[in-house]
Amino acid sequence: MELVTPGIGLIFWMTTTFLIVFFLLKKFAWGPILGMIKDREKSIEDALKKAETAKEDMKLFKNQGEKLMNEAKAERDAMLREAREMRESTINEAKTKAGAEAERIMVAARAEIQNEKNQAINEIKNQVAILSIEIAEKIIKSELSSDQKQKALVDNLLSEIKLN
Repeated sequence: MELVTPGIGLIFWMTTTFLIVFFLLKKFAWGPILGMIKDREKSIEDALKKAETAKEDMKLFKNQGEKLMNEAKAERDAMLREAREMRESTINEAKTKAGAEAERIMVAARAEIQNEKNQAINEIKNQVAILSIEIAEKIIKSELSSDQKQKALVDNLLSEIKLN
C-alpha cells in the first residue's frame, strides 16, 4: 500500500514545487497571457466597432450616393428642359426675325419696283416730249419753208391774240 499512499515528504515537496511553479506562472506567464487575451479581445471589439462604423458609413454613403444621383438626375432633367425651352424660344425668335426680314424685303422690293416704274414713266414722258418736239419741229419746218406761209402764220397768231 505504500505505493498507493504517498509519503508526507513527497506531498510536501510536490505541494511546494506546485506552489513555486504556480507563483512563477502567475508572475511571469499568467499576467502576459491574460494581457494578450485582453488585448486580443480589445482588438476584436475594436474591429467589430470599426466594421459596424464602416457598415453605417457604407449605408450613409449609399444614401448620399442615391441622393446625389437623384439630384444629378433632377439637374439633368432641368438642364434638358431648359435646353428645350431655349431651343423653342430660339426657333420662335428666328421665325419672327425671318418673317420681319421677309416683310422688310418685300416692302423694300415694292418701293424699288415703284421707283423704277416711276423712273421708266418719266423717261418715257421725256422721250415722248423729245419726239413730239422733233415731230413739231419737222412739221413747222415743212410748214414754214416759204415766206408766204410764215406771214400767214404770223397774221393768224396776231388775229388770235387780238381776239383774246
